[in-house]
Amino acid sequence: MKKLDTVVDDVYNVLSCLCDQETLDIPEDYIEDFGERMKEALKHWATPKKDSGGLRMSTVGRPLRRLWYDLKHEVPVYNKTHPSVFIKFLYGHILEELVLLLVRLAGHDVANEQKEVEVDGVKGHMDCTIDGEVVDIKTASSYAFKKFQEGTLHEDDPFGYMAQLSGYEKAQGTNAGGFLALNKENGELALHRPAEMVKVNVENKIRNIRDAVLLDSPPERCYAPVPEGKKGNLRLPRECGYCPHKHECYADANNGYGIRTFIYSNGPKYLIRVASLPKVMEA
Repeated sequence: MKKLDTVVDDVYNVLSCLCDQETLDIPEDYIEDFGERMKEALKHWATPKKDSGGLRMSTVGRPLRRLWYDLKHEVPVYNKTHPSVFIKFLYGHILEELVLLLVRLAGHDVANEQKEVEVDGVKGHMDCTIDGEVVDIKTASSYAFKKFQEGTLHEDDPFGYMAQLSGYEKAQGTNAGGFLALNKENGELALHRPAEMVKVNVENKIRNIRDAVLLDSPPERCYAPVPEGKKGNLRLPRECGYCPHKHECYADANNGYGIRTFIYSNGPKYLIRVASLPKVMEA
């Protein structure tokens, strides 16, 4: 019986024949199953479900102010998801299925895929269990991959992955799972099994969220602004750049003008205080 701890080495070992110019033997039923999964992934991606607006296990790890806006306000039209993001969603889903194919080829037991679970009325769909433990499959850039590889995710977890995993484990009654991450830039794999002490008490988290949503005004801001240059400008931190509520959240910025967006060579920067006009185009 395979153990989760060896899953990365086992995948690499089963693929090592390719390094020697030898054929990788993939059972025909695995090939057929993978083809069907690709069809389902494409169909699922092409028909997204309307967001119900309720709390879900995939969102409980978000900061309280972000959740307050999520649960009480509509996303502004000008902050709707860009089409390019949906392309990213599609290949992310496809790569997750590829990882699970490799895990199966390496002899590990994969079960409970997309199983619906519930904690205190909050539902979610877990990726799977591998060898009996809850595992979340993640595809990541090289920058984000280091958090899984080095075990530092709990120190910088803007998308709330730790709370998500903790919720799935609470529902399953297990506590030794983790994340199987794929570096989508170079194909490297890493298994991160967080220590129990850094996991989230998801039941307390859910109670805090429900209390916060009852407030008439949003909780304190999630992250502090950061200096942009040395002339007194302030910008939103990277985490806020992904938030669809950033313009509403910072409507009082720049003396009531709101966020001003400037297009730098490495991407947009959202300034909440413009003391010195940047020498780049403003959106």
